[in-house]
Amino acid sequence: MFSRMLMGALTRQRGKLAMIALTMALGVSLATAMLNVMMDVGDKVNQELKAYGANLSVVPRGASLLGDLYGVDEGLGVSDKYLAEDELPRIKTIFWAFNIVDFTPYLDTKATVTAGRQSAEAVVTGTWFDKHLDIPTGESVNTGIKRLKSWWDINGAWAGDDMPACCSSQGMIGSNLAAKLGVGLGDSVSISAKSSGTVTIAGIFHSGGDEDERLFVPLGFAQNISEKPGLVGSLEVSALTTPQNDLARRAAQDPNSLSRHEWDTWYCTAYISSIAYQIEEVISNARAKPVLQVAESEGAILEKTQLLMLLLTILSLACSALAISNLVTASVMERSAEIGLLKAVGASGIAVSLLVMAEITITAFFGGILGYFAGLGFARIIGHTVFGSAITAKLLVIPMVAVLIAIVTLAGSLPAMRMLLSLRPAEVLHGR
Repeated sequence: MFSRMLMGALTRQRGKLAMIALTMALGVSLATAMLNVMMDVGDKVNQELKAYGANLSVVPRGASLLGDLYGVDEGLGVSDKYLAEDELPRIKTIFWAFNIVDFTPYLDTKATVTAGRQSAEAVVTGTWFDKHLDIPTGESVNTGIKRLKSWWDINGAWAGDDMPACCSSQGMIGSNLAAKLGVGLGDSVSISAKSSGTVTIAGIFHSGGDEDERLFVPLGFAQNISEKPGLVGSLEVSALTTPQNDLARRAAQDPNSLSRHEWDTWYCTAYISSIAYQIEEVISNARAKPVLQVAESEGAILEKTQLLMLLLTILSLACSALAISNLVTASVMERSAEIGLLKAVGASGIAVSLLVMAEITITAFFGGILGYFAGLGFARIIGHTVFGSAITAKLLVIPMVAVLIAIVTLAGSLPAMRMLLSLRPAEVLHGR
């Protein structure tokens, strides 16, 4: 009998129930899209922010900032500390190796740069432009400044890492230094440091920073003219990270202060401090320091983005609950005579409420299924439009959406159920 009454009610109330299903589908579609994007947005936002620079700086443990701040000369045991180039591929062997997006070394040398009759004292920086590396794990990667400094405005082309001869190479010159020397694309400049060499300008770049006063050359060339074979002065690393919390901040100050459980949690989470710690484990005599401006900005942007998406989800579901409440209440008012007759022939208020709730639940269920698949489509559109890549559908979203459908259905039905239970058959049937 209950099933026959339910089917009859579903058939007679097609218009109202279709509106309830559509309302639920709209709310669930937005919630599904936002939840999938929110769970996948961390790597997407981090990947977008990687275009604006490294978030880790690796320097020799004994190095001092006095050389930069006060001009301390090399050879005094203060600023002449270096890292070994052959150890750098080990970075891709740490626990969070796949989170290391790019890295590149630097070796700075003060030199006299001459172009024709013009000469100037400048910093010549050796680096990897687009270096192919074979990793100890058997894999290979391409990394270097070309990816790490992708925002540079380049006139010409990126230089290559190959050196045609020991004393000549390609290079890239900063716009300010190029203007000072009157250098153009394809010109050659002479470099004189501890040894001499010639560089052909492949590109002129503008970075907006002090790099515009420098000449960038392949790392091997810089090692030759500075007579520091196999050495690098510093390393920049770009890594995908998790926003910092109290545990990460305590670990950054003193990892030994953590309990065993806290240490395992910190080490196995992609905090900037745990990645820095793991880099120090694989590179001898290295000190990895987070670039706090970049790291903190990444965390703040990610948290605000996720909060915004969560608020949109809550607001969309609240609107759906209000709309469903109005539709169900209107339906109960229209069917007040039918409900009063059911009560008059002996049906209890709870039995009639279960009948109405069954109608709404079935309708909301089908609306929720429609909304879920529509939400996956919206998430895909958001991913390609905003991030240029697809958003991965998360299985965890399915039970979350199911719970949200139940909550919205219940919340939207409560006012109507209160009205239904308060209906008195005698008053309704007499038209009062």
